[in-house]
Amino acid sequence: MSAGDGLPPLRDVVARHGLEPKKALGQNFLYDLNLTGRIARAAGPLAGVTVVEVGPGPGGLTRALLAEGAARVVAIERDPRALPALAEIAAHYPGRLEVVDADALAFDPRPLVGDGPARIVANLPYNVGTALLTGWLDGEAWPPWWDQAVLMFQREVAERIVASPEERANYGRLGVLCGWRTEAEILFDVSPSAFVPPPKVTSSVVRLVPRAEPLPCRAGALEAVTRAAFGQRRKMLRQSLKALTPEPGILLAAAGLVETARAEEIPVAGFVDLANRWDAHRKAGTAGAAPA
Repeated sequence: MSAGDGLPPLRDVVARHGLEPKKALGQNFLYDLNLTGRIARAAGPLAGVTVVEVGPGPGGLTRALLAEGAARVVAIERDPRALPALAEIAAHYPGRLEVVDADALAFDPRPLVGDGPARIVANLPYNVGTALLTGWLDGEAWPPWWDQAVLMFQREVAERIVASPEERANYGRLGVLCGWRTEAEILFDVSPSAFVPPPKVTSSVVRLVPRAEPLPCRAGALEAVTRAAFGQRRKMLRQSLKALTPEPGILLAAAGLVETARAEEIPVAGFVDLANRWDAHRKAGTAGAAPA
C-alpha cells in the first residue's frame, strides 16, 4: 500500500535499499508518517520556505516537509546507502528536493538556500546534534540565515538547551549560548518506540527562533567565558575563571558578580556582561590573553 503521498511505505523503502540503521552514524529512523507530519507542521507554514534537513535517511521527514508544502528541501545526507531512496522522492517532487551527499558538520548550506526564508527542520543524528546546533549559533553575523529551527534531540540535551539558572542541574554552556541568541522551547516528546531501532532514551522536539537583537557580545568571547566557567562548574568563579585570566576578580567586580558565585548561578545577561568585560580587558592587555 502507498503511504498516502503516492510513495511506498518507509519500511518497504528501507528493506528494498538495505537501509538498516547504523549506530556509528547515530541513525534512528522514524517510520510513523503521522509523527513526521507533526514535526513538519511544528515548523509553521512552509509555503515559499526552503527547508534544510540534516540526516534524512530513508526520507520520512523529507516526505512530510514536501507534503506540507515546503517550496524546496535541501537534504544533507552522508550515508551513500540512502541516496537512491532520496532520489525516488526527488523524482516524485520534481524541482523541490535537492539531495547533498555531504557531512553536515563540514557543509555550508547557505549557497543553496538563496535569498528567501530558510528553516532548519531535522531529526538530528544523536552523535552530532549538539555540535551542529552550536555551529548554527556561532559566528559574529546575526540574525542568521535561518528564521527558525525545529530539531529533535535526546530529552536530556533538549532540557539543557532551554535551561535557565532555575534549573541548575541542566543549565550550562549550551543553555547560555541558546538563551543568548534564541528563544527556545520544547514542543513535545517522542517515545523510544517511535524509532527503529528504539533508542534507550526519550527524544524531544525543540523549536529555536533567533532573537532579532540579542544582547551585544562577540560570540567567541562568550564561548570562551562559558567554557572556562562551566569547565569547572563545581568551583567558584574566582577559581574556574583562572583558566581564562590570572586575575578573575577584576573581571567579576567589573561585571558586578560575586567572586564566590558558581557558573550555574549566573544568568545569560551576566555571562554576556562578563564576556564583554573580558574582551575589553584582553584587548587592553590587562586580563590575560586566552584564545577565543
